[in-house]
Amino acid sequence: MKIDFRIAAVVCRCPVGQVARNLERTRHWAFRARQSGAAIVCFPEMNLTGYSNREQIAEHAISVEGPEVEALRRLAVDEEICLLVGFAEKARDKRVYACHMVIAPSGQTGIYRKLQLAPPEMEHFIPGESLPVFNWSGLRFGIQLCYDAHFPEIATRMAEAEADVIFIPHASPRGVAQDKHQSWMRHLPARAFDNGLFVVACNQTGENGNGLTFPGNAVVFSPSGEIIAKRLSGSSGLLLADLKADQLHHVRNHRMRYFFPNRRPGLYQQQPRINELD
Repeated sequence: MKIDFRIAAVVCRCPVGQVARNLERTRHWAFRARQSGAAIVCFPEMNLTGYSNREQIAEHAISVEGPEVEALRRLAVDEEICLLVGFAEKARDKRVYACHMVIAPSGQTGIYRKLQLAPPEMEHFIPGESLPVFNWSGLRFGIQLCYDAHFPEIATRMAEAEADVIFIPHASPRGVAQDKHQSWMRHLPARAFDNGLFVVACNQTGENGNGLTFPGNAVVFSPSGEIIAKRLSGSSGLLLADLKADQLHHVRNHRMRYFFPNRRPGLYQQQPRINELD
């Protein structure tokens, strides 16, 4: 990352199955983000189809080859903004994934499929099997979805691929924004701090018409694990933040603040030896 990037993280309501409505709101927030000078805008987990951990989610899943994705591609090209949009994906083999798609202003796309499914999701989704890192306009970034963030190894592997940012869209229900923020503070700063990279997280808000209510929060962490920006109003809106190259370089050029180069991966692959002391 050699230049600064302004990013937008969206907090919005995403009713389940209302794809046309959610697509229109995606257009609205993408336009607002571009008007605010953002180069890349991240939406919550499964914002396009809505999030559900019930069997009916398969009825609302969409194909990456469908008209909704084509509409998103036109949106990215027309607004000249990089979109990070989530939905329940129906693959060609009819299996359903929780996915997040990257759509560049060139119209090129990439996809991340959720690797770590939460227990209530396991009956209705298939876990992804690949761990992509995306490179766009000099910004290298990874994506994790909600429950993924509780597994430090995923962030480590993305850092090994020289990611500058990890975007973590959520569909994390229950509670109010301040309480959810405090919950995130237990692990998200560590993902940034341990790996020397930015972390951007956002959540859905409001009732989704499928039995869940979301608190509506968002936060951005620096490579030092410090909060750059946060949004805890619980309402729909944008969280804007400038990811500054100097912040990244300050950490990565500091021998005591950048831990990642001093890892010993071969050591971590060893089987721990149990020392019996009884």
